[in-house]
Amino acid sequence: MKKVRKAVIPVAGLGTRFLPATKALPKEMLTIVDKPVVQYAVDEALEAGIEHIVFVTGRNKAVIEDYFDLQPELVGTLERAGKTKQIELLEDLMPVAGSVSFTRQQAPLGLGHAVWCARDIVGDEPFAVLLPDMVSFGKTGCLAETMELYGVTGGNVLAVEQCHPSDTAKYGIVGRGADVVPGFEITGMVEKPAPAEAPSNYYINGRYILQPEIFELLGRHERGAGNEIQITDAMEHLLKQQPFYARPFTGRMFDCGSKSGFIEANVAFALAREDIRDSVFEPIREMVGLRRAEQAA
Repeated sequence: MKKVRKAVIPVAGLGTRFLPATKALPKEMLTIVDKPVVQYAVDEALEAGIEHIVFVTGRNKAVIEDYFDLQPELVGTLERAGKTKQIELLEDLMPVAGSVSFTRQQAPLGLGHAVWCARDIVGDEPFAVLLPDMVSFGKTGCLAETMELYGVTGGNVLAVEQCHPSDTAKYGIVGRGADVVPGFEITGMVEKPAPAEAPSNYYINGRYILQPEIFELLGRHERGAGNEIQITDAMEHLLKQQPFYARPFTGRMFDCGSKSGFIEANVAFALAREDIRDSVFEPIREMVGLRRAEQAA
C-alpha cells in the first residue's frame, strides 16, 4: 500500500454566491475568525500527514499564491515594532520550501477537470483531494480520519456524512455495503438522486483519497451534470475496477460555499477559541434571545 503524500486543493471557482465580496477577493481568502478558508484546508492536510500540496488555480487567484509566500516588508515592520508573536504566527503558516505547487485551470470545466489538471504533479501515486469550501470542525480533521480507514483498506476512500433523507437531491450519495471498521464498502455512487431513488443518505462531504487511475478516466473529458467534467462520474467508472470505501466523519463539516454555512463556521470556531469565546458568547446569546422574542411576538 503506497503512502498518500500529495493533496490537491481546487481553488479556481469564481465564488459567485459571495458577490460582491468575491469580485476582487477569492472566496478561499474569506476569513473564518482570523484565518482564510483555504488555510483550514491546508492545516487539515498537514495534520493528516500530507507532504506536498497542489493548488489548482484560475484567473484572479494570485493572492492565494502570495499568501503562502514570504512577505519581507511585513516581517520587517513587525520586527521593528517588536511584535514577536505575530512573526511566529506567520512563520508557522509558511509551508516548507518546495512543498507547494500551483497549476492553472484555464476554464471552469468542473471539479473533475480541476483534479485532472494536477495529474503531472501528482504522478503515479495515490493522492487526496480537499474541497476548501468544506471546512472540517472536530477534535480530529476529516482527512486524518479518512486516512485511518485507508490504512486498513487501501484503495479509494471517501469521507461521508449523513443528510436528512429528504435532502439527497443536494449531494453525491453513496450506496452502503458491508462494514469495514471504521467505515463501510461503497456499492455505488449517484449524483443528486431524488429521495425515492437514493441508495442511502450518506453523502460525499468533500474529502477524497483516490488512486492515480482516476486521471485516465478524467482525461476522457466526458461531460456530466451541468455539462461539466464531474469527478463523481469518473469514480463510478473506477468503482468497476477498484474498491471504494466510505469513512463517516465524526466531527462536522461546514459548507462555507454558502452564506449560512460560512456564518455558522465563524460562530463555531469563535466559540471554540479560548481567547475570544467569552467576548462573543454573550452578544450571540442576546441576539438569539431577541430573535426568539420577535418570533414569539
